[in-house]
Amino acid sequence: MSKAPNPVDKYVGSRVRMRRIMLGMSQEKLGEALGLTFQQIQKYEKGTNRVGASRIQQIAEILQVPVSFLFEGGPSGVAGPDGFAEGASPSYVSDFLATSEGLALTKAFTRITDSKMRRSIVDLVEQIAAREGPDKR
Repeated sequence: MSKAPNPVDKYVGSRVRMRRIMLGMSQEKLGEALGLTFQQIQKYEKGTNRVGASRIQQIAEILQVPVSFLFEGGPSGVAGPDGFAEGASPSYVSDFLATSEGLALTKAFTRITDSKMRRSIVDLVEQIAAREGPDKR
C-alpha cells in the first residue's frame, strides 16, 4: 500500500506548478535549470516526492519568488482552537489555481478594472454553476 503525499508537500508542489505556468515555463525547462528530469518536477508538483530546503530555495530563485510564496496560504499543521489549521485556504482554491484554466481565468479577471463588470462576471458564473447542480465540495 502506498503512502499518501503529505498535505504540505502537495501544497508546495501546487504552488510551484502554478508559478511555473504563470511564467510560461515547461516542466522540462524548470528541470534543466535544476539539473533534473521533467519527471522529477512532476513528482515534486504532485507532492509525491518531497523537496529539500536547498532545492526549495533554488526553485524559488528560478521562479523569481520568495521562498515564502511557496508556502503562503497552505496547511500550517498548527491546529487552532476549533481544530482547524489557521490561515489555510480551502484546497479547492489551490487545486483551481493549479490548473491552466484556473490560472488563465484568474489572470484575465484581475485585469478587469470595472468593479461592476467583475461583479457581473461573478454573477454569471454563479448562475451557470447553479444550473450544474449542488456544490460537491
